[in-house]
Amino acid sequence: MNILVLNCGSSSVKYKLLDMASNEELGTGGVEKIGMKGSFLKHIRRDGQKVILKGEILEHQLAIEYILGVLTSEKHGAIKSLEEIDAVGHRVVHGGEKFNSSVLITDEVIQRIVECIDIAPLHNPPNLAGIYAINELLPSVPQVAVFDTAFHQTMPDYAYMYGIPYSLYTKYGIRRYGFHGTSHRYVSKRACEFLGMDYSNTKMITAHIGNGASVCAIQNGKSVDTSMGFTPVEGLMMGTRSGDIDLGIVTFLMEKEMIGASYVSTLFNKHSGVLGVSGISSDMRDIENAIKDGNERARLALDMYEYRIKKYIGSYTAALNGIDVLVFTGGVGENQTKSRQKICESLAFMGVEIDKELNAVSRGKEVLLSTPNSKVKVVIIPTDEEFMIAKDTLEIVEKK
Repeated sequence: MNILVLNCGSSSVKYKLLDMASNEELGTGGVEKIGMKGSFLKHIRRDGQKVILKGEILEHQLAIEYILGVLTSEKHGAIKSLEEIDAVGHRVVHGGEKFNSSVLITDEVIQRIVECIDIAPLHNPPNLAGIYAINELLPSVPQVAVFDTAFHQTMPDYAYMYGIPYSLYTKYGIRRYGFHGTSHRYVSKRACEFLGMDYSNTKMITAHIGNGASVCAIQNGKSVDTSMGFTPVEGLMMGTRSGDIDLGIVTFLMEKEMIGASYVSTLFNKHSGVLGVSGISSDMRDIENAIKDGNERARLALDMYEYRIKKYIGSYTAALNGIDVLVFTGGVGENQTKSRQKICESLAFMGVEIDKELNAVSRGKEVLLSTPNSKVKVVIIPTDEEFMIAKDTLEIVEKK
């Protein structure tokens, strides 16, 4: 079965076409700058060759038409016709409390995703645009929604509730939802397979560390706490997001700078974090280069970034009453060797011990980093959210 995975953002559509029978990637890429000048499609062919196609791509349906066109093109495509696409799996960021697993998309499901727009105004509308586009372009093809929030629906109430009037939870659904759930679910399962451990009897912490970042506490295969909250801005300091912050700072700045809610949201989501502290970049490679040149603000940004990760891992170890496995994933988690080493060295009090030489050369591949003496197994597991979406889609469609 060939499954097309779509991840629609506000101005982009990422895609991957997978042959689930052979686990082969038939084509992958993305459309960037939708609705803006200079929009283009970047496609990676089955043979690994990269292709850039430029065009005026004004909205998501047109972007998906471009994607379907390149996938079926004689020169760059992987399939001869659209009839070879058996199902489409969509990444949907927010399912609220309405969904605790992936679902076949129906009119009722679409309506429930629409109802979550209030709590995910930046994410759910483009996700819906992708669903609507496939309804128009491939009306007979089944679609599946895979929610970022679903994996975290197993959190206990004392972990997901905020210390605010309970009526605000019942009225507006204000609670911790968590994100990156598909990634945390994939790497936690894969880590147990890789280590030969029982997923239903393991305490682990997964650290999805990249420009966006979150940590998840997983007990016996279920998420029991996670660092992102009502929105993705809570938790770790990230590339451009502030992470945890005193609410008093928000109201203080609104009064002093005479700014409204929209500007405040942009400030803490787009201009804070590593970028805001360093004043240089949100990219850790740029930060490391600046540190080599003696830039103290870059050093401060990295220290803050790593400290928050260590602090969350420590607190989640307490929440789990111990830890068996620590998983690193995401762009930074998989590739930034110095950050991994520093974080792991600071966890020595928990019995964490890694092979420093192995860590120094390990990038983007599944690796057991911990030594035989370590009380905690430490692994790198590259995330594969697209595979997880395709797998869920396959299972749901086959049950139809």
